[in-house]
Amino acid sequence: MLLLNALILHYKYVKSRNPAHVNDLLDFVQKQYIIGRLSIWEYKILFHELDKRGAKPAADCKS
Repeated sequence: MLLLNALILHYKYVKSRNPAHVNDLLDFVQKQYIIGRLSIWEYKILFHELDKRGAKPAADCKS
């Protein structure tokens, strides 16, 4: 998916490293949405794609 590939490239540009896990990308997407850099439409699409790949929100990983 093009949007997911763009997300990975943007993550690499901002963080200067590759994402270690899909959870890294999910955290990044959530932060980008909160600060207004992603629309709700983009957020939902990316969240769904990352969820299909096994990503879990940070709150779910702390248990």
